[in-house]
Amino acid sequence: MSMVQDLAEKLADDTLKAMKHLDDDRFFMEVAAELGAASTTLEEAFLTAIRVRLAERKARAFIRARIEGQKKDENFGR
Repeated sequence: MSMVQDLAEKLADDTLKAMKHLDDDRFFMEVAAELGAASTTLEEAFLTAIRVRLAERKARAFIRARIEGQKKDENFGR
């Protein structure tokens, strides 16, 4: 991984923790704006890292919901 990617990955992890702590699901956009003022390269890598992590969370939530729905269907009528 490149230095930019390493920095973006670490920053994305820290930002997601801060988002949870602040209860602000758009905080990453503020961080991206700060980055963009200094380095558009790091901003782009950061946004990619954030989007990938958010998409992965959404996919996992979908899988969990689907499994829970299947369990309910299997227990229906018992």
